[in-house]
Amino acid sequence: MKGVILAAGDGGRLRPFTYRTPKPLIRLRDRPLISYPLVAMAEAGIREVGIVVGYQADQIVKGLAEWAPDGVRLEFIHNPEFEGGNAVSVRAARDFAGDGPFMLAMSDHIIEPDVAVRLVEGCERPALLGVDSAACMESQLSDATKVLVDGNGCLRRIGKGLRQWNAVDIGVFVFQSSVFDDLDDLYEREGAALELSRVMQHLANKPCGVSTRDIEGLFWTDIDTLADFKCAYDHLGSATDLPL
Repeated sequence: MKGVILAAGDGGRLRPFTYRTPKPLIRLRDRPLISYPLVAMAEAGIREVGIVVGYQADQIVKGLAEWAPDGVRLEFIHNPEFEGGNAVSVRAARDFAGDGPFMLAMSDHIIEPDVAVRLVEGCERPALLGVDSAACMESQLSDATKVLVDGNGCLRRIGKGLRQWNAVDIGVFVFQSSVFDDLDDLYEREGAALELSRVMQHLANKPCGVSTRDIEGLFWTDIDTLADFKCAYDHLGSATDLPL
């Protein structure tokens, strides 16, 4: 299995810090944000990782030179439509991903390695979504994409504005290569504004559906704002038992 990490956005909600430093390279506890999902993928046995870049791409390529885990090959993929929705960055990774399954993560999501280990264990459906039914940190919930999961663990609804929900999307996915056909179809209809949540709802509406896997208390968090950053900083400072 290959890995794909999205690192193309401009990190607007962390300005002015992202004017000079691209968000994936901002340090949290002496490590760039992007190193957390990268190390997690490596711990899960993923040895080829595509980094989708756009905003300040040259800095990210240069900055990651010293952070590739041993035995992991990085390939940088340019998304010329990086100002659009995040699903367009996934679509840009089509050639890199090839015909096999791939794990997708966000460069600004902190995940402990066991999250990736748990999700790499297999996905029979076109998509597998990592979810957290016990999310409680402010940085996990403040801008959460909510999900409704049925009794069989299948995704039924996804979106930030759901009124009925029982878990949140942690921003880590496993896709089969067939997802690129769906991405192409939706892109033709909706253009560069296409978001992953729209893609996931589209897949969930299909008969084969989307499976979910609850991470059951493993640590993850999204870094969108300064408040999120402080929350993650404080938590990592006290979580000495986590292999981050």
